[in-house]
Amino acid sequence: MSSSSYDIPLPSSLLPSEASPEWNNKADNAWQLTAATLVGLQSVPGLVILYGSMVKRKWAVNSAFMALYAFACVLICWVSWAHRMAFGARLLPFVGAPNHALAEKFLLAKSTIGYFPMADFVFYQFAFAAITLVLLAGSLLGRMNFYAWMMFVPLWLTLSYTVGAFSIWDDDGFLQGKIIDYAGGFVIHLSSGVGGGHSCLSITGYNIEIVTFNLIHSVFVQHHGLKSHHQTSI
Repeated sequence: MSSSSYDIPLPSSLLPSEASPEWNNKADNAWQLTAATLVGLQSVPGLVILYGSMVKRKWAVNSAFMALYAFACVLICWVSWAHRMAFGARLLPFVGAPNHALAEKFLLAKSTIGYFPMADFVFYQFAFAAITLVLLAGSLLGRMNFYAWMMFVPLWLTLSYTVGAFSIWDDDGFLQGKIIDYAGGFVIHLSSGVGGGHSCLSITGYNIEIVTFNLIHSVFVQHHGLKSHHQTSI
C-alpha cells in the first residue's frame, strides 16, 4: 500500500522498501515476534526455574538442565528438518517431507499464513514445539537419565510432535478441518501429557503414591499462592 492511499503521507519508515516488502505488515510482524518470545519465556527461564525448584536438591541441576537442553535441542532439530515435516510439502497424510528451514530465500519469503516473513513463522512454531518437550520433561524429573533424555528429545520431536502438527495444523494434513485446534490443545498439551504419562509409566520404579502426593502439594501451593496474590492486588 503506497502513501498516496492515505490523506496524510506516511513516514518513510513505514513505506515499503527492499528490507520490508509491500506484503510485510509491520504490526503483524511485531506481534508475531512478541507472541513467540512470550511463549519462549515460559520455557526459559520459566519452566527451567520451576523444575529446578520442585524436586529434591540432588536433582535440581539435572531437572533444570533437562528443560534447558530440550529447548536448545528442539531449536537445532526444528530448523534442520522438523519444521518442514510439520508444515512442509506432504510426504504422507500425516507428515511432511523432512528438509531444512535455513535458506535465505525460504526465510525471507512471505509466510503462508499471514503478512510477515516465513522466518517469523518458523520461530513462532519452534517456540511451541520447544515448550511441548519441556512440558513433557516435567513427568520425567528425577526418573530419567540425562543421557537417555538427550536421545529422547529429537526422537519424540521427529516421530510424534511433527505428526500431530502436520495432521491437524497443516493444510495437507488428513485431520485439517476435522479438528479445530487454535491454541495447541491437541498438538501441544494433549500430546505432551499423553507422551509424558506413557514415558513415566514405562520407567521402572514408578510410584503412583509419590505423584499423588506431589499433585496434592502442588494444588495446595497454587491455591495459597493465588489467594495471596488476590489479597495483595486488593
